[in-house]
Amino acid sequence: MKTKLTAAYVIGYEGNDHVIYHNGELVYQDDRIEFVGHHYPHAVDQTINAGLAIISPGFIDLDALADIDHGILDTWVSPEISLGLQWSADYFRNHRHDLFSREEEAFKHRYALSQLALNGVTTFMPIAGEQYKAWCETYDEFADVVDIVAALGLRAYLGLSYRSGVNVVHHDGSRDVLWDEAEGERGLRDAIRFVKTFDGAAEGRVTGCLLPARIETVTFDLLRQTKVAAEELDCLIRLHCLQGEVEGRFLQQWYGKTAIQLLQELDLLNPKVLIPHAMYLNKERPDPQSLSELEILAKSGTSVIHCPLVFARSGKALHSFRRYQEAGINLAMGSDTFPPDMIRVMETGLVAGNLAEGRQDAHQAADMFRAATLGGAKALGRDDLGRLAAGAKADIVVIDLSDYRLGPIDDPIRTLVMMGNGRNIRDVIVDGRTIVKDGQIPGLDMGQMRQQAQAYFEKMRSAYPQRDYQGRSEETLFPPSFYLNRETR
Repeated sequence: MKTKLTAAYVIGYEGNDHVIYHNGELVYQDDRIEFVGHHYPHAVDQTINAGLAIISPGFIDLDALADIDHGILDTWVSPEISLGLQWSADYFRNHRHDLFSREEEAFKHRYALSQLALNGVTTFMPIAGEQYKAWCETYDEFADVVDIVAALGLRAYLGLSYRSGVNVVHHDGSRDVLWDEAEGERGLRDAIRFVKTFDGAAEGRVTGCLLPARIETVTFDLLRQTKVAAEELDCLIRLHCLQGEVEGRFLQQWYGKTAIQLLQELDLLNPKVLIPHAMYLNKERPDPQSLSELEILAKSGTSVIHCPLVFARSGKALHSFRRYQEAGINLAMGSDTFPPDMIRVMETGLVAGNLAEGRQDAHQAADMFRAATLGGAKALGRDDLGRLAAGAKADIVVIDLSDYRLGPIDDPIRTLVMMGNGRNIRDVIVDGRTIVKDGQIPGLDMGQMRQQAQAYFEKMRSAYPQRDYQGRSEETLFPPSFYLNRETR
């Protein structure tokens, strides 16, 4: 089946950048794009006119929430309450356990990944909370994720998270990391087994990768083993680091080094390593003969996954997207929170970046759009993703611009980023197959899923007091915005 899509705006690709075709055409057959532009000269089997819409490359989310969101619980609280949302040292030593069954975890992933699809994310790399687990993600859990990815039709870079230690809070409120190195070793073995078993699954849409947890929760030796395994498997590594002052304090205390210095020592700065956040680094040269940490990161070819929405909610921002961009760092995008709305993520990146720079022209909508498409593709080493061009994968999103609430259309990309959101996503196509049609996923009962998600969320929230170092109640940890007058019957 050869299909032609037409729309008011088609975001094609020429040379090394996107280009806008007004009243453009896109033709795809099977899993590949054949033509983008005007006046396709050959016959097609069907023509679909999307009307007042943008035909866009699918978004690439490399820190994609694969969870029932906890961001609504932990991105607004005071420092005192925030400590209570970590594991207590007592919980680590005596009470840690899995809160949810394998079936509940499978539901969680189905719910979360369906949200990605509905928001126009066609390729993702997952991230999930670990507070409610006995330790970390498991092989069986991610075997189920492969089935969910296959059923939904998404493209995924998958690997189970693993760690050697957990951030905890002692009874006096002090922070620490407590270790169970055997768990870290087991996690890496399972992660390697997962890549060997499932790389290439779902008709090639699943790619295996190694996803160790935060740098301060993984031992030096486990990171070294991870690098060796990734080279043997020829796969990507993603490592969360440079994301907080506590992390930096721990690394200085244990090793007398910064995260960048540690990664250099481990040879974990290279184009096959992805770093979410990378906010806390030294951007100034220590002396005229040395490189700054920003320059070291740029020279290495390591990609940074920018997650502006989740950090803006916590009162923080990368300083700044423009500065990293000008240094030559490849910037991709991640949602890392709910909603996994890449349009809102792009808008937040634009606003937060301009605030960080203190000027309105420091960043443009096009910068954020490139990061959500071409930047993600470059981080993955894929020149067939993140763009609409002949030979590229048919990963396509149709974005409706007819909504009255969008207002008048200026430039379509500026209008999308500054005025739109995920609810404007109409259709999503991955590998030439339509997985979202008219804002719906065929066969998915959203009403039933919503009810089940609410029950899952309430169970997750109710378990926080058992981990709190002060044993505070759910109502104390999560007070309502206003006095809650409950009806009793």
